[in-house]
Amino acid sequence: MDPDAARTARESLDLVFHMSNVLDTGLDRHTLSVLIALCDLGLDPEALAAVVKELRRELQTSSSTAPSSLS
Repeated sequence: MDPDAARTARESLDLVFHMSNVLDTGLDRHTLSVLIALCDLGLDPEALAAVVKELRRELQTSSSTAPSSLS
């Protein structure tokens, strides 16, 4: 990737990350980068959003049912 394209990609990710923070999505830069790459490959953004929501629900459910450790 040429330097100008790399700079543009980095600036775009910075902008998306800022928007993500304003919207309080809880997504980190790496996750956003992966999601953007999947959209660039043609995956449906709404389908990806549904997957992210479902994974969060599953994580929340599994963490609330997990036994607590006594430390």
